[in-house]
Amino acid sequence: MEPFGVAVVHSCTLSLVQIMKRSCLLAAQLIAAASTMATAQTGTLKYPVAAKGPQTDDYHGTSVADPYRWLENPDSPESRAWIQAENAVTSSYLASIPERAAIRARLEQVQNYQRFGPGFKAGGRYFFSMNTGLQGQNVLYVQDGLNAQPKVLLDPNAMSKDGPVALSTVNVSHNGRYITYSINRAGSDWQEFRIREIDTGKDLPELLQWAKFTGASWTHDNKGFFYSRYDAPPDGNVLTSVNKNQKLYYHRLGQAQSRDQLVYDRPDQPDWGFDANVTDDGTFVIINVWQGTDTRNRLYLIDLDNAGKPRISAPVVKLVDRLDALYSFAGNDGTNFYVRTDLQAPNGRVVGIDIDNPRQERWFTVVPEGRDAMVSAKAVGGRLVASFLNDAHSAIRVYDLPRRPLQRGEGASGMRRTRPTSSDRRGGLGMNAPVFEISLPDLGSADDIAGTDDDEEMLFTFTSFLRPKSIYRFNVRSQKTEIWKESKTTLDVSKYETRQLFYNSKDGTRIPMFVVVRKDVQLNGNNPTWLHGYGGFDISETPGFSSVRLAWLEMGGVYASANLRGGGEYGRAWHEAGMLAKKQNVFDDFIAAAEFLIREKYTSSPKLAIEGGSNGGLLVGAVMNQRPELFGAALPAVGVMDMLRFHKFTIGWAWTSDYGSSEKPEEFKTLLAYSPLHNIKPRTCYPATLILTADHDDRVVPGHSFKYAAALQAAQSCARATLIRIDTDAGHGAGKPTDKSLDEYADRYAFLVKNLGMTLTFR
Repeated sequence: MEPFGVAVVHSCTLSLVQIMKRSCLLAAQLIAAASTMATAQTGTLKYPVAAKGPQTDDYHGTSVADPYRWLENPDSPESRAWIQAENAVTSSYLASIPERAAIRARLEQVQNYQRFGPGFKAGGRYFFSMNTGLQGQNVLYVQDGLNAQPKVLLDPNAMSKDGPVALSTVNVSHNGRYITYSINRAGSDWQEFRIREIDTGKDLPELLQWAKFTGASWTHDNKGFFYSRYDAPPDGNVLTSVNKNQKLYYHRLGQAQSRDQLVYDRPDQPDWGFDANVTDDGTFVIINVWQGTDTRNRLYLIDLDNAGKPRISAPVVKLVDRLDALYSFAGNDGTNFYVRTDLQAPNGRVVGIDIDNPRQERWFTVVPEGRDAMVSAKAVGGRLVASFLNDAHSAIRVYDLPRRPLQRGEGASGMRRTRPTSSDRRGGLGMNAPVFEISLPDLGSADDIAGTDDDEEMLFTFTSFLRPKSIYRFNVRSQKTEIWKESKTTLDVSKYETRQLFYNSKDGTRIPMFVVVRKDVQLNGNNPTWLHGYGGFDISETPGFSSVRLAWLEMGGVYASANLRGGGEYGRAWHEAGMLAKKQNVFDDFIAAAEFLIREKYTSSPKLAIEGGSNGGLLVGAVMNQRPELFGAALPAVGVMDMLRFHKFTIGWAWTSDYGSSEKPEEFKTLLAYSPLHNIKPRTCYPATLILTADHDDRVVPGHSFKYAAALQAAQSCARATLIRIDTDAGHGAGKPTDKSLDEYADRYAFLVKNLGMTLTFR
């Protein structure tokens, strides 16, 4: 998914059939009324009429009404009229807040600094992304040597005049001549692949379409690459149609997509997806077989070795063909594979597998399980670089790679091995302790680790709440670390500090939380506080820099981020403690975080805002229903709000591994008990709420937020604002242009200034 909602005036109640018949009249009425539906700040908000249809569904003998089903179609005349009218109300409300203009101006000031994204080395060249300050999208640069002059290679800001375009994935050919890149348009998850000649900066003619949730990986003969795609949506609904039956293809340079070679598909397993990567030595392609957002996977491979000409049609070998754990390829020494897994190790470990004799009883441990959750492992320069989370912040440890002699002859995979390995120079077997740990400058996040087994140099990024993301170079032999590309904010970060606090949830579980504050903060209960949460899909909420967030601190605010169960901060067990029937733990953790901040006098209920996106939007919606009196404001963004129908759109079916499905009786009961849409209580005073979504979100389709907003507006019993902000030409969030992001945060902050009773000063 990640992979992922004042009185209402009802003039009448229409059936869905009547709505369809009266669509033109209703559209005209709503559009005409939109400009007058929001009064001045001191007036009473009036919302567009959201007609209630008769739709009722039977779930295992339980009838559940869905009166706003018509809002699931964002392109119908009725929905477009409602969207336009809602946006008019919201825009008028936000524009009437005097402080918004000053907030928007300050956000632009603090965001205007040179900053870097990930870097990597390939084909003898260095690549990195950078934004000069206010560019809509980061630009990809290339330089021929470490100290050579960089030049622009891919600038998505210049790629389209019809709407925002963002780079999605890039992969460089082994000889450094070509780069395959994909773009997303208007925030959609759909990817278009093109190939650019690096020296000339010109694109080759071929265009690959209907790709989603995939990268590209070149074979070492530089003739083509692997990628995955879906069939074109048969009904033409590219933003809502279900995505299933992904297929793995090989594309050859100079050929049309229609001639791409089908490498692997499983029509008998429509939920399976395929992620292919060629090994550093070029002899295998590793196929990660994924199933929805389940962290467990299968691991397949193809032996490409054929005297320098890859055998694309070689048989697929099922190295691990069971869905019982995570299996992530970390590197190989000939037929000796190193695999990160959480099999019998919830915090993760690395095992060695001889693919000619891969029986589990012959696996040997390379890095044992420890206290910290292992989140990645990669062979670099003859050693293993592993990243961990230590109480939700990063640690990087480097290990020697034990090598085992190759067993020649026919193995279980059916492949005969005669090529030599490097086991004579790299030693024997067994578990080993880290050779050393890379010193990191702060409690932060080390990500984007990039390196190969035949190069001792590695690049990675590091960031913290008070340190912008920069690119670091590390040599695994000399153990030397240095900053290569450093981002430098114009803000004075010395005024702030990060505190890691721990509190107990409802069941006594110890939960970590980061709190970022001014050093002179007064714990008097009067600080406007922004509490963020996610809690799902094994995704860890680790420290990261945001100049926009620091502007919130300049305004006198406090920022808190709770590491809820359902994430990956403490490994598989932490994730499983917040999924399926245990999802309520996530909500309890978040509520306990709010209560802790209030108890410790950081804030108070009238001053506390909660925020989350996607699965975090679900979180905000659920806890609003369960404890509406606890919060002063709520910002649920692109949320999964209808827990009974999420699986019926695009990739939503994939989330059933974390949520369950309403099609199963017991899981239906669990989902119905917390579904944000279905637990809104009539005549309840809810926190001031600004729901955020986008018209091109094809991951969590906007119908979730539309239906939730209509229901919440109908239920709100007090004068607190209940608004929905619907972005246009935008999607789930990734790749959103800088100006759109600044506009959105200016609206968020202005909404909170008004509804948390803040006096705006930047200090």
